[in-house]
Amino acid sequence: PSAHYAQLYRKHALTGGHVIMLGAGNEQAAIDALASWRDGMQVGGGITADNAQLWISRGASKVIVTSWLFPGALFSEERLQALERCVGRDRIVVDLSCRRSGDGAWVVAMNRWQTLTDMKVEQGTLDMLARYCSEFLVHAADVEGLCNGIDEDLVAALGRWAPIPVTYAGGASTLDDLELVDRLSNGRVDLTIGSALDIFGGSRIRFDDCVAWNHVKESSVLL
Repeated sequence: PSAHYAQLYRKHALTGGHVIMLGAGNEQAAIDALASWRDGMQVGGGITADNAQLWISRGASKVIVTSWLFPGALFSEERLQALERCVGRDRIVVDLSCRRSGDGAWVVAMNRWQTLTDMKVEQGTLDMLARYCSEFLVHAADVEGLCNGIDEDLVAALGRWAPIPVTYAGGASTLDDLELVDRLSNGRVDLTIGSALDIFGGSRIRFDDCVAWNHVKESSVLL
């Protein structure tokens, strides 16, 4: 159950985990997870200006917003401004999950990454969006779920461009990917691990090893 994972993250002080409602029928599971660790996890999936404050009141530390910002696959700054007025910049994570286009640019994708929008992931875009949010979440859709390695070029670019914290997801397959993302981004990008992790049914990366890596990293920063 979702609350189990929330309690596990809480035990190890792993703040900022993602509770994502994919499709219908997941709302109660999200509520249970957030109730298990209030202000410890972020929630996404169907977030709008109309329901964002409700999810904050249910215990989310931040709301993750995606497709709602792109009506007709066109970015709406007005919608992001409305969301910022509702819950405040510090409570917003903008999901910039993307695919690489033929010209080499990364283009934000919506609707389970099937629809390309009019927004490119680049320096100017991140600078503009950072006025309204406190964090970016970036899934590299081309490698997501494959466990065949991260998009190194994207990670390095995010490390150069992002003026606020970024979490990258997609392709992680070994514990060494934590160090690789940290090095490529000069410590400015965090890594989310999904399919490869043992607690999610994977066999390539142990959850306990990730926790240990985090503790070592945090200790080195404090020195």
